[in-house]
Amino acid sequence: MADNETTINLVVLGKTQTGKSAAGNSLLGSSDFESRLSPSSVTTCCSLGRSGRILGLIRRNGCESALRVRVLDTPSYPHSALSKEQVGDTVRAALAQHFGEEGLHMALLVLRADLPLCPGESNDTVQLVQELLGPTWKDFTAILFTHADKAEEAGYSEETYLHSASSTLLSLLNSVQHKYIFLDNHNSIIKEERNIVLRKLLNFIRKNNYQVLLKHSKE
Repeated sequence: MADNETTINLVVLGKTQTGKSAAGNSLLGSSDFESRLSPSSVTTCCSLGRSGRILGLIRRNGCESALRVRVLDTPSYPHSALSKEQVGDTVRAALAQHFGEEGLHMALLVLRADLPLCPGESNDTVQLVQELLGPTWKDFTAILFTHADKAEEAGYSEETYLHSASSTLLSLLNSVQHKYIFLDNHNSIIKEERNIVLRKLLNFIRKNNYQVLLKHSKE
């Protein structure tokens, strides 16, 4: 049956307490990753989560295909206990280990919708993405806005939110060709909502013709 399955490989990257692990759980429809409020960075090593078979989201070659989602959760960057080098090495090794054979479809740069992005603030994470993914990183990176429910409560729709976004955020969105997704941070993300998010992601991946990065990278 494997030919009737499509697996997408994702990695979540971002600063501490942006909700990376929670976002990973939402995408997987599980609670694989430890996610809690904490005064220090919760995630210290990479872990891979896998979803079950998800039906009804994808057709390839005219046939219904089951979708499997694999998400690599990563330590935040900058991290409260690890150096930049340690985070970079940890993530690089995990990417090679988990996605070295099949490649990576999309890196999700996690930002909080309820916090403004200030100049220079995204530089660290973007730099990490560039280092990990190489020169074509922009084609393989999407922005995941977590805590979108808070922006909504404040009266912002996605359009008005982006309309009033800082120039820092707008230039970041431009660089990734406006690949972005808003995600509520309710623990009990409902299936329909998750499917909307996955559909958007699949759309980005389809536009890339299912190309992958980091395949057989020799470390």
